[in-house]
Formats: sequence, structure tokens, C-alpha cells
Amino acid sequence: MRIWQRTLDHVTVPPRPLALASPKLRGALVAAVLALGCLVAGGVWGNIHGNLHHRVVAGGAAAGFVLASLVGIRHTANEFARVLAARTGVTHASIVRWLIMVVGYLIATFATLDLLSVPVGHLLLGGALTGIIIGIAAQQSLGNIFAGIVLLLARPFNVGDDIRIRSGALGGELLGAVSGMGLTYVTLVTADGPLSVPNSVLLAAAIGPGKPAAPPAGQSSRSTM
Repeated sequence: MRIWQRTLDHVTVPPRPLALASPKLRGALVAAVLALGCLVAGGVWGNIHGNLHHRVVAGGAAAGFVLASLVGIRHTANEFARVLAARTGVTHASIVRWLIMVVGYLIATFATLDLLSVPVGHLLLGGALTGIIIGIAAQQSLGNIFAGIVLLLARPFNVGDDIRIRSGALGGELLGAVSGMGLTYVTLVTADGPLSVPNSVLLAAAIGPGKPAAPPAGQSSRSTM
């Protein structure tokens, strides 16, 4: 009888509620709704060059939009990084988080300037000229960054994979294990030790699965009897 009662005690288990979204994602959605409301309110009832009432509405809407945008962008970037970290690794997730934050902050900045009736055209023209100068000066570094983004999306390899690289820039074939991936370089563990390969070189190379790298020279392997 006691065994039967104990068995019945463990038969019915209350169902756990299904979590549809994480707290950060729900916070990002709430912040996005508030930011959109502030943007609409400032555009309809606010005017920074009007009377006192319109100026107060425009300033309050701009301040609310900035705060809500900062919270929403940060929560969205962190949520994407959390989801991608389990699938692509921490390095790829950090790159995506950085891109989301940069693009989000730029959009929020231009929207705030538009709410305050600041002429954005002159800023865009000056920013375009500055961007061209910086792009020419840092062409190689920017090429590695964009190549890293393409490698992130294409995912020809992951951290921990043994790969084989064939490229004329590397002087032939290279075997190694991927130990790290960054914005500009991919670190490989080869038979001669760690090697940092630019992302642009890997993007233009033929990549395939390879055998584990041989131990460095001078390190004897254990012989089997």
C-alpha cells in the first residue's frame, strides 16, 4: 500500500510554463515600443522651434527616445550574442553584438537629431568625406573586418576544427587547428606553433577539413610497443 501511494505521488507532475522569450528580449521589445511612441509623439506634437509647449514636447520625446533606444539596442545585442554564442562561439557572437550596437547607435543618433530639427544633411556630407578618408587609410584593416563578417556568415570552419588551407598568398598548403577567431585574424595551431592568418587571406583561399597538426619539432611522440 505504501509503495502504491508513493508511486501515485510521483505520477502527476505540474507542467512548467513555457518561456517564449528571455527577459532581455522582452525588455528590448518594450523599449522598442516606447522608442517608437516617443518618435511619433515628437514628430506629431513637438517642434523645437515652436512655442514653449511644443519645445517641451520635442525635448521630452527626444530624451525618452534616446533612453529607450539605448536600452533596446543593448538588450537586443546581448540577446543575439547569447543565442549565437552556443552555436558559433563567443568570438562570432561578440562580432555580431558589436555590429548591432554600432548600427543601432547610428540610427538612434540620426533619429534624435531629426527630432531636434538639426540639419542632418550637412552632418551626412561631412561624415561621408571623413569616412572616405578613413576608408582609404585603413583599407587593409577594413578588408579584414569585412572578411571576418563574411566568414562568420558562411561558417566554413569553427573554433576547434582541423582545417587545410590552400592559397598562393600562404605559399602552398597549410594544416592547422583553429584556436581563435577575431575581427582581423584567425589563429591556427600548426606543426611549427601558433600562426595568425588575416581574414582576407582565408576568404580568398580554398579551405577544407584537414588532419590534426603534427606535434612541433623536437617533441617526441610516444611509441607503441
